Amino acid sequence: MTFGIPTLMRPLRTAMLPLVAALVLAGCASVPSGMPSVPTAAQFKEQPQQQPGATAPAGFTRATPAEAQPRGEWWLAFNDPVLNTLVERAAVDNANIQAAAARLAEARALARSAQADRLPQIGLGAGANRGAGLDKATASTRPGTMTNIGATFSYEVDLFGRLSGAADAAKLDAAGREALLQSTRLAVQAEVAQTYLQLRALDAERVLVRESVAAYRDTLRLTQRRQQAGDIAELDVARVQTEVSSTESDALALDRQRAQVEHALAVLVGDSASSFGMRPDDWGTALPVIPPGVPSTVLTRRPDVSAAQSAVMAAQARVGVAQTAWFPNISLTGAAGYASPEIGDLFKWSARSWGVGALLSLPIFDGGRREAGVQGANAQLDGALASYRSQVLVAFQEVEDQLAAIRILQEQSVVQAQAVTSAQRATSLSDTRYRNGYVSQLDLLDARRSELRNRRQALQVKSAQYQATVGLIRAIGGGWEVPAAEKVATR
Repeated sequence: MTFGIPTLMRPLRTAMLPLVAALVLAGCASVPSGMPSVPTAAQFKEQPQQQPGATAPAGFTRATPAEAQPRGEWWLAFNDPVLNTLVERAAVDNANIQAAAARLAEARALARSAQADRLPQIGLGAGANRGAGLDKATASTRPGTMTNIGATFSYEVDLFGRLSGAADAAKLDAAGREALLQSTRLAVQAEVAQTYLQLRALDAERVLVRESVAAYRDTLRLTQRRQQAGDIAELDVARVQTEVSSTESDALALDRQRAQVEHALAVLVGDSASSFGMRPDDWGTALPVIPPGVPSTVLTRRPDVSAAQSAVMAAQARVGVAQTAWFPNISLTGAAGYASPEIGDLFKWSARSWGVGALLSLPIFDGGRREAGVQGANAQLDGALASYRSQVLVAFQEVEDQLAAIRILQEQSVVQAQAVTSAQRATSLSDTRYRNGYVSQLDLLDARRSELRNRRQALQVKSAQYQATVGLIRAIGGGWEVPAAEKVATR
């Protein structure tokens, strides 16, 4: 039995209908775009209300928001030359910054590689093959050698945007890495500042505790003289000696804590803890006032939010790339050169050869691989969208946390200052009355303990204010620039 050509083509057309329908559906599939909406308030809840007609706090000017922009030399506002030096050292030698810079370089290289796939590929090649039956003209079966040399050309026609989509996704990945590099720099700068300020706070607390030890020793000497004169019992001497030893133990604990903080600072600036050292010094760092701006600007200043946004856009581009798997791939190839069984004749004009070709390929059945690729790309997009929204919410939370901390710590510092003044007055009165024999030793010790506790608490509140200020700068993305006049004054 024989079949005519029209009879053969009918079932072929019927078999191709599902494939054509799939291509049409794939062509109609839309690539998701846009960013998820995150509600923002007119101002931060914890931000103090500005009085009508009042000017913004001085000390900073707002930088122009831009993705992956440098964060500005915000640390100069603290007016501490030692801090400036430490931050500059960390910018060069910190290992985390160097690793983030290497990841950015890798992402940029991948972006260039993806862009190169869109261009024609041209190469040179040479080869030699030995075998029987190479000379078909003479029908000889003797072994022979065929040598060839020439240029090759290949180009994939990007009709459906697969290559351009992959290149766009790689560019967005590189933009995200650049934003993460800025985020790493900001994080390291903030951590250097907070660690240095913690070190200075410990220096001040160590001085305070050692002053208390000296005061207790003075009381101990007085108590010993009175015990020798028979005015008091040995129990009073033991009590004062206990306070001396206990306070000395607190001083040694602060020494241990300071050593650990100093070692952590050495790692941040890229130095060895064995060779790095910071001598104790007075705590003269200024405390700037940081205007947080409005919530919407935080999204443009924070580099981690910019990185999350780039990740969403890259995931959207990869959804489009996955959808192009339903379309055919069209490749053009060409070769030109020389081929000859005799190497001496290889470059003769008669040995020239050339060839061109075109290849169209489309998988008919792949076991669901392309559909799985689309589903996987959509799942990655969903994850990137969720991460972006989470990052935005965390950004607002961190700003609100630091604003609340600054506001409450300011109120606490006022109250604590009053407590310190009262405790110092109580100690002074108790010391005078004890020396005149009007109060017991226990009253004096209680007064001294209360004063030391309140003064240490005041230092800790002050340290927390500095930590919260640096935390706020980090939370708003560090997008503030110190005026030029202040830069000159701090250097």
